[in-house]
Amino acid sequence: MSFLTHRDYARMAALPASELAKDCTFEAFHGHGPGGQGVNTADSAVRTTHVPTGIVVVSRESRSQYRNRQLCLQKIRDELRRRSVPPAVRRATKPTKGSQLRRLESKHARSQTKALRRRVFGDE
Repeated sequence: MSFLTHRDYARMAALPASELAKDCTFEAFHGHGPGGQGVNTADSAVRTTHVPTGIVVVSRESRSQYRNRQLCLQKIRDELRRRSVPPAVRRATKPTKGSQLRRLESKHARSQTKALRRRVFGDE
């Protein structure tokens, strides 16, 4: 799988549902958990994999396999939109003069504490 940028994800998120579905594999299975007969009697849960990105989503909200497929496509589109946000630009900053002074003062205080632990010569 090649490296994808936020622009690639944005382009994929803008595709119509039919085009997005062409890039996906769908797998129906028995849902598990609460729901009783509606979940256990039919392969209504759907696992969808978006092949170009490797995004995998599962939907078992509805008793309809068709509706669960639509929900999976919506979840994939939401994830593509989330990944399409460009990263924030980071700018290097310098520490303020006050923070530099505080740091040096704390280093000096620590040095004094350690100096007091040393053995004094001539006390033998």
